[in-house]
Amino acid sequence: MIEHRLETEGADYLLLAGVNDINLQELSRLCGCRVILRGDELILSGELADVERAVGAARRLIDLARLGTSFGIEEVRRAVTELPPNGRREEVLVRPDERRVYLAATKKVIGPKSDGQRAYMDAIAQHDIVVAIGPAGTGKTYLAVAMAVDALRKNRIKRIILARPAVEAGENLGFLPGDLQEKVDPYLRPLYDALQDMMPSDWVRRALESRTIEIAPLAYMRGRTLADAFVILDEAQNASTMQMKMFLTRLGLNSRVVITGDKTQIDLPRRDDSGLLQIERILRGIEGIGFIYLDALDVVRHRLVKDIIRAYAVTDDSEPQP
Repeated sequence: MIEHRLETEGADYLLLAGVNDINLQELSRLCGCRVILRGDELILSGELADVERAVGAARRLIDLARLGTSFGIEEVRRAVTELPPNGRREEVLVRPDERRVYLAATKKVIGPKSDGQRAYMDAIAQHDIVVAIGPAGTGKTYLAVAMAVDALRKNRIKRIILARPAVEAGENLGFLPGDLQEKVDPYLRPLYDALQDMMPSDWVRRALESRTIEIAPLAYMRGRTLADAFVILDEAQNASTMQMKMFLTRLGLNSRVVITGDKTQIDLPRRDDSGLLQIERILRGIEGIGFIYLDALDVVRHRLVKDIIRAYAVTDDSEPQP
């Protein structure tokens, strides 16, 4: 039995412990050791192997609390499960100079929760066009929208344009009632959800009315020049090759483009018609265009999503290809 003490000075103790100490209780349960927050110290006690495993995760949580980042038990689980077997990390997981988005209106701090997400946010800041490819739940759309809202708030751009191909995901929705906007809204709902999570509802409404923020199907982009804009093309795996060419050639001065997609969820009749697969082949190596690949380690949804993605990947690899 050993005891290890970690300094917590400068950390927000409420964020670190969680409501009713739920974060500390989860860390204790996962690592099998006793976890107590006393004064300016976090005390870990128990078997040597259990304490060593908890130390690395506890340091990450303390770093998050020092940065004022709110987190819950899912982040505690991620901190524990992503540790190498010896419980030690070669690098600091949370850096003081790490790229983060501060949303004062909603009192949120949005930052990377994995190495892949960190590389993704850095790429958006450094490239005019970024192509992010990865499975569901890796934060591709959410982080891109956060970077766009931050750029708009800092007056680096004049508008945000969010686009999606209006392609049914393996089902026939048939006739939808309402006007044209009401017909396409179901396809664009994830983009509305991301915006409303980062901005008050009345801000979103006013921005949409003034067209400071536009949410539209990809087909609406034809003939436009998108200058002084942050443009996000979501679900790009369902854009055809011609649609993708049309979209990329809309790029105007002082604009930034983020293209997100998942190659395992192509809903087009023919997989080879995907514009995402085409640009992955033909645009690689062009200066100013960055490709970022995310995987199951970058998933930030429910912990089971990682296992589901891995299970499907194993199944797809074992099945004969057409």
